[in-house]
Amino acid sequence: MTSNARPSSDTARSAPASALPIHIDIEAQASPPGGTDNATIRTTATGASRGPSQDAKRRRNRTRAARTYCPQGRGKAWQPGQEPGIDPNAPQGAQSIAKDERLHQECSITVVDFAQNNIEMSSLQNEDLASFLEEPKEDWVGCRWINVNGLSWDVIRDIGIHHKFHKLAIEDMMNTKNRTKTDWYTDHTYVVLPLQKLVHRHPEWDCDSDCSDDESSQGESKVPKNKKPFISRLLNPRKKPMQVVPEHHLKKSLPHENIRTLQQYQGGPNVERTKYMEAHSALTSKNLAVSVEQVSIFLTSDNTVVSFFEHSAEDIEQPIIARLTTVETILRRCSDASLILQAIIDAIIDLAIPVTIAYQDAIDELELNVITSPHIKHTSSLYILTSELSHFRSNIFPITNLVNSLKDHKAEIISTTPGLSGLPPQKQKSSNVTISHVTHTYLGDVLDHCMLITENLDLMKNSADNLIDLIFNTISAYQNESMKQLTLITFLFLPLSFLTGYFGMNFTTMPVLANTDTVFWIIAVPVSVAVSLWLMRDRLERYVTKHSQRRKIGKARKKRLAGEQAGRRDERERSRRLEVDMKGGGGGGGDGEG
Repeated sequence: MTSNARPSSDTARSAPASALPIHIDIEAQASPPGGTDNATIRTTATGASRGPSQDAKRRRNRTRAARTYCPQGRGKAWQPGQEPGIDPNAPQGAQSIAKDERLHQECSITVVDFAQNNIEMSSLQNEDLASFLEEPKEDWVGCRWINVNGLSWDVIRDIGIHHKFHKLAIEDMMNTKNRTKTDWYTDHTYVVLPLQKLVHRHPEWDCDSDCSDDESSQGESKVPKNKKPFISRLLNPRKKPMQVVPEHHLKKSLPHENIRTLQQYQGGPNVERTKYMEAHSALTSKNLAVSVEQVSIFLTSDNTVVSFFEHSAEDIEQPIIARLTTVETILRRCSDASLILQAIIDAIIDLAIPVTIAYQDAIDELELNVITSPHIKHTSSLYILTSELSHFRSNIFPITNLVNSLKDHKAEIISTTPGLSGLPPQKQKSSNVTISHVTHTYLGDVLDHCMLITENLDLMKNSADNLIDLIFNTISAYQNESMKQLTLITFLFLPLSFLTGYFGMNFTTMPVLANTDTVFWIIAVPVSVAVSLWLMRDRLERYVTKHSQRRKIGKARKKRLAGEQAGRRDERERSRRLEVDMKGGGGGGGDGEG
């Protein structure tokens, strides 16, 4: 009787192999609607049964164990060893994500259906997306591009279910700090990369209109005028909120909490360090910053592209739509989804070019300051600049590997295994996602831009390191020169000290001592002045040369700015005259015809 109450191990081993599927293809079979199966879970304990006292002792031992620390960046629902990926069909995932406020935003969704002879655009909201996806595409549609600005779980869920995106790709998209990569699945490809752009920081200064222009011309930050005493400002500092807007959309304001600067994106949990690095950045003095966000792109086998941006979709969407609305462009004539993917990556790289120019301008100004007036404080500015250049390069350089993986992609054989429901294995088939030959050609241009930016960043970083070495070498040379002058002074005044001691001896007869001290000062003052000027001739020459150079640089800079303003005025005047002439010519032609 006892043997029949529990199945033996031999009986368990004799179970057929077909009932225990070893390989499970997550993407081959969707999860059951309920999220759980009806299987019964049994636990068998080998050996003699334990009494209540043994169970209580075991529980006491467990309570003494150290609690596991969960990082804050992973969220409250994160646990080590949990199931990887996020299934949009599973209710458990929706319940855990519903607590995250960052994934509940009002998204701006743009759907572009186009072919060689027709194009149609639709603007949707979160609640309109599900019904739009249920409608079948029209027959004339050759390619579809779904562009989403913002991350919201309801949008991600609807698109993920409709296009059957892989659960690992959905998890990577929702974790907004991933490495740049390309993941190839059976019927779609997932591409993730960072978008870096130059933005303006507009603090609400209480500055009068007569702020100093000389400081801004030297690349230094403008200090707001404050009529409070220095002690009061020191004890009661006034916090000034920051507002961040794109460089070419200055009239549009973006919420500051949605912007992640370069230091915030790459920095750790130490908030004080991040704030200090941002406050002393070379771009902060010019009211500039570098915004970083993650971009997720899906390329499907049905010639569809789905792109997710955190807040900068408009910067990418406008130029691409302008190209799509023009019939002569290759983007419109090809109607190729992989070419849309190339256009998005190319626009992301183009946004990084102004950032490189801004850093180049900042390091040029630091180089002038170091060459003309080296100071030990310049080393901290150069260190912060080098740190930002390293972070910026670490986000740009992996894109070259991403582009190479897209160029080298070929249809690979992917074996599908039984799904979660125990279906029989399917035949081996190749990935349907392909990169066209035209896209392969234009990806080479994107690769060239990436390499050009990376090489410029390497040159700037090496220049910053060389400037730091130059500062220390120059200061060491100045200190050696000072020690040399002190040594010469000591050598010259040593005989004078000897003579002073000699004549100060108590001799009985010394005619020189009969004179007053006026004779001493008449001889000592001219000699001391002449010797000091002769010994400090190099220092005086450097002082005069330094100030003359800085004065010339300031004049040249003001002259260049004045020339640029005059050129812009002349250009506007010529444009105005041309418009007047065109209007006059048009009116005269009409009169002649009459």
